[in-house]
Amino acid sequence: MYSHGSESLIRQAREIQESELNKFYSRLIKLLQGKELELQPEPPIQHARASVSVQCARFRLMIHSRLPVCIQFNFLLNQPSCLLFSLSFLAGSRADLSSLCAQLLRSLESRQSEGPAHCLTHTLPILNTVLTHSPESLTEDHVTLLSKKLVDWLRYASITQGVGASSGGFFTGPRSRQPAPIAELDGTVSGDFFTVLCVGQGFTDDQWMNVYSFSMLRHWLLTYHSVSNGNTTADTDDRSEVDGSVVSMVSATSSSSRLLPPKERLREKAFQYCQRLIEQSDRSECARCLVEAVCILDCVCVEDTSLVFRTFPCIKGLFGRLSSDLSFARVLLPIAQFYLNHGEMAAVDCESVWNLVFGRFPAELFNDHFLAHELLRFLRLNLESLQLRVPQYTHSFPNLLKLLAWDSPALVDDFVDLLPSLVTTGTAVELLHTLLDLPCLSATLVLQLRSVCLPIADPGGRGLLSLDAFRNPSFRGLFLFLLRTEAGDTIDRLSTLHELLAEAADWPRVVQCAQTVPVLLHIFFNTVITVADEKLLAHLILVMLERSSLLLNIPKYCREIHRVFSCHLLRLCKLHPSLVVDQSHELLEFAGATANVYSKEEIYTHVVWVLGEYLSVSCDSRCSVSLITSCFEALEAVLFEITSSAPAPGAVCAAPRVITTLMSALAKLASRSHDLIPRVSLFLSKLRTVTRGGSVAWCSDEDDLVAIVTRGEELWSLLKAPGVAQSVLTPPPHVTTPQWHRDINVAMPLRLRALTNLTHSQ
Repeated sequence: MYSHGSESLIRQAREIQESELNKFYSRLIKLLQGKELELQPEPPIQHARASVSVQCARFRLMIHSRLPVCIQFNFLLNQPSCLLFSLSFLAGSRADLSSLCAQLLRSLESRQSEGPAHCLTHTLPILNTVLTHSPESLTEDHVTLLSKKLVDWLRYASITQGVGASSGGFFTGPRSRQPAPIAELDGTVSGDFFTVLCVGQGFTDDQWMNVYSFSMLRHWLLTYHSVSNGNTTADTDDRSEVDGSVVSMVSATSSSSRLLPPKERLREKAFQYCQRLIEQSDRSECARCLVEAVCILDCVCVEDTSLVFRTFPCIKGLFGRLSSDLSFARVLLPIAQFYLNHGEMAAVDCESVWNLVFGRFPAELFNDHFLAHELLRFLRLNLESLQLRVPQYTHSFPNLLKLLAWDSPALVDDFVDLLPSLVTTGTAVELLHTLLDLPCLSATLVLQLRSVCLPIADPGGRGLLSLDAFRNPSFRGLFLFLLRTEAGDTIDRLSTLHELLAEAADWPRVVQCAQTVPVLLHIFFNTVITVADEKLLAHLILVMLERSSLLLNIPKYCREIHRVFSCHLLRLCKLHPSLVVDQSHELLEFAGATANVYSKEEIYTHVVWVLGEYLSVSCDSRCSVSLITSCFEALEAVLFEITSSAPAPGAVCAAPRVITTLMSALAKLASRSHDLIPRVSLFLSKLRTVTRGGSVAWCSDEDDLVAIVTRGEELWSLLKAPGVAQSVLTPPPHVTTPQWHRDINVAMPLRLRALTNLTHSQ
């Protein structure tokens, strides 16, 4: 893996003792503190190169996790002061870091003639890294000093071009090397201060510092509040921001903002800088700079709300200029963030912003992976505000789910977090349908793109029936329903839609999408029980029964959906047993269909179980004898049918669990209406007689048959004593959830205390 020389060096590094490392670290500290560092850089570089292998060997885990975020490796090898700082950051204490920061900040105050100007550009990344990973190493005095420097670099950089390298030639001379004024993006001479969007043949040192300062400005504004408040040795007197700079001396007397404290002055200058960037971008759009400018304006307005009214005209104008061009979606999202944070205070109309974010973005840019990530990040960061102040949010789920339908593996985690916020009493039913149709939506998005890319008639290729259907006006309404942007629509031709999309069942994107639906359904049901009343929950039970047979024909997908439905049907009925009486007609219709025994075994078994368990007067006083009898007769007919004849050719036998569940449900119902006991007892006795002759046509496995017969004999024995049968098959709540140890009316608490006293030594 390594060369012979590298392995030798690593072996030597591993043999170095801790004391030697400490001595080396002390020498580097002294080198940094000494003046000879700038005059004689070579020895520290040599030491640095040797030390890297030492540190990698001894602190390789720390270097792996922290050093890459400090400074790039090659940069470290060529900049001894930065390497020294990184080693200190890895192995030094807070006091060491604070001392180094103070020295670095003092270097910012030196005149340019006192040292190499390029050291300034190396200092800012280091201080930015300290703020990220060890903010407690900086103090308020450090923040004050650096804020002053940032003001000067941002607002008072030179407005003339730097002298570029001469290309030689006949006309090279003093006049040709005279500095020219900086220019705007369109080439016109700039009439204002320098920004990152200014252009020229070369740049001065303070112009480079302007660029570096802008690149770290937002992070500085967001995080400088986390520094410590203790005193430090940093100098806090009110120095001129750029000592020796003619521009600075002019600026010191030309602005009333000079009287502001450093942090407030930095906010003011950041505001001016970003406004100028937005004005400059009118000449030639620069998306990345606009994103940063809008985000910085948002930061300063959050800190100082008085700037909101000064900022909104600029932001509103920028939105109006860019909103028609979705190529600037990356800029429009920060603008939406600004409207969300400050629109209510400024009393501005935000509807056009939300129509864009929740309407056109997902509808037209669903296949833009970067935008999908940014949009979902925006939603997650602002979830509470969106729910409270943006009514379009909760009704936009058909549109937002397009992002998930297109790229399910990458975005499922985001929707796991977002889905609960989309579940309301008004959206729950349609949202459930939409989640179940997510694989269909995925297929439709694929067809939408193919319809644009592929010719209508392609004689040389194999046509897709689903693509032809997508283009067919007769079916256009079905696909437009899936592609809707807002909640509120319904559809009654799902079976037709599933037939049209049958060939999409094995498309990779559709299969991946189908795999995420069960996860989202669990989240949906876990959320809906916290917001829905019994009327809504009853409606959801109907949806589950209906949609169990209306799913895109992906076998594994259908089985998983049935499993989820079964789980939450039990949960809903356990929480609200009266739901079984409310929906008894639909439940009985489902349980009375013999075909469901074979095609929907999972959910059918659980429907039968809840009918037998909760169709009782003890659960709901509305449960009449006639209702119990109707249920008994429906289940009895199904059980008789599946145990009296062999299944149809090519079909499998009924699952043993279905048969035993049907028998148990009949026994429970009979125990509550004793007139039904002879009927179920007769069936159970016949079952035992029939199976004595060996195998039967309706059960292919001998062990399963034994289990069925055993269960039948247990139920038959119980029903011989109806009173016992009812207490065993339908025990009262105090039996199923006993709390005898708390009940003061029984002797159990006294006995427990007595046993405790006997078993514990005094």
